[in-house]
Amino acid sequence: MQASPFDPPEGSLRKSVGRGAVATGLAQSVKVSTQILSVIVLSRLLSPQDFGIVAMCSPVLVFIALFQDFGLTQATVQKSSISHDEVNYLFWINVAVSAALACLLAAIAPLIAAFYGEPRVSLLVAAMALQILAYGLGAQHLALLNRRMAFGRLAIIEVAGAIAGLAVSVAWTLIDRSYWALYAGTLTGAVLPALCYWMNSRWRPGFPRKVDGVGQLLNFGAGITGFNFANFFARNLDNILIGRYWGEAQLGLYDRAYKLLLFPLSQIANPLSRVMVPALSRLNGEPDRYRSAYLRVMRLMLLVALPGVATAVAMSDILIPFFLGEQWRESSDIFRALGFAGLLQPLNNPAGWLFISQGRSGDFMRWGIVTALTSALAFAIGLPYGALGVAVVYAASEYLRTPFLWMYVGRKGPLRVGDMLRAATPFVLGAHLALAAVWFAKPSLPHQETLAIIAAAILSYLVALVAALLFPSGRETLREGLTLLSTRLTKPVGRQVK
Repeated sequence: MQASPFDPPEGSLRKSVGRGAVATGLAQSVKVSTQILSVIVLSRLLSPQDFGIVAMCSPVLVFIALFQDFGLTQATVQKSSISHDEVNYLFWINVAVSAALACLLAAIAPLIAAFYGEPRVSLLVAAMALQILAYGLGAQHLALLNRRMAFGRLAIIEVAGAIAGLAVSVAWTLIDRSYWALYAGTLTGAVLPALCYWMNSRWRPGFPRKVDGVGQLLNFGAGITGFNFANFFARNLDNILIGRYWGEAQLGLYDRAYKLLLFPLSQIANPLSRVMVPALSRLNGEPDRYRSAYLRVMRLMLLVALPGVATAVAMSDILIPFFLGEQWRESSDIFRALGFAGLLQPLNNPAGWLFISQGRSGDFMRWGIVTALTSALAFAIGLPYGALGVAVVYAASEYLRTPFLWMYVGRKGPLRVGDMLRAATPFVLGAHLALAAVWFAKPSLPHQETLAIIAAAILSYLVALVAALLFPSGRETLREGLTLLSTRLTKPVGRQVK
């Protein structure tokens, strides 16, 4: 019997993580496929200028959204025990802050339009206030579903939101073939999940009232917000600078390349954090189990993701025109440059799981500042050479930061630098070898685009798997992957996800 409606479900933690990983993995495969399909379909229906206008607005929305959560959803998930009154207090903070930020967003919309010299941006920025409100109303309900490890429900909600958003965007183009089609899809993708979180959560808010003892939650959330604030500049300053100095056409090319590669990668790591953060938070007193749980999931993620990235990088000159159309061919070089950053981001992004689950939100914030400063320097160096220059120098900065990140993570907690080096080397090295193999094999691949891409992917995964077999940790991961796959194929998924 559960001690509290906020507790995770009964059963072993390992089974909960396994079920969550499967449910999240299935959901993300559908969601990422939907996002890639969205890029392909909408890129053919809309112009680079339409995407450029939305890309001008997106950093503003992301920046405002940094402050509405204040890290309180992560605080709800990470805290060992939490009461109804504490959740209620955090809910009303989220709502009040979201309402204030929505008003602020509408007020500054004309200033954003003036900054870009693009009047169409003003109304679009103001309309995005609705997304802020939707998120604020559903934030704590999402956190509680995540804390309870209701991963099956969360997976269904995420898939429904992604599919509905794409459907609305495509349908809107039948009425108005403009950037408003993109807005309609993103708004749908914000409102529908918020409604579903309320429907699936057993918790309902009461009247707002202050609760003693929430200072620790607010302090933890402040560290998370500090990281998010710094990370905003690392992830969005490139869009702002390209849009300001090179215009919407260059920004549209950069945005499509970024979305087609790096954004899907983040959508693999970010949802898995919903599985790993609550699980790792409950293993803080058991360092061996903590280390094992993290490394197992991380290695499997690298095994699945990196050979695909290597294929995309090597085949970018074929892949971009094939999927997006000839008008986007200029984006292929940008895509290739960003792809090298993509070879490291599946390794580096999950470091946030470690900072949060160990309660190191201050360290998380400080690393975010380092990332922001080094990324800003990279963008400044590359900016005179256009969007391609920004992409090349940004990728180089990712390689330079990686060893320092893991030295910083390993200063505290159960995971050390040596653990990460032994675990990640087979897959990171294998991905780079796979990229080289596909690149040199390109002249021998079939001339038909579809067959060439399929052959390149097969070659990439084969090379990566052979490289992994040369290392003990690689062989162990392959055994685990085969065992997990055979188990899921012989056992109904419905039994795995409650």
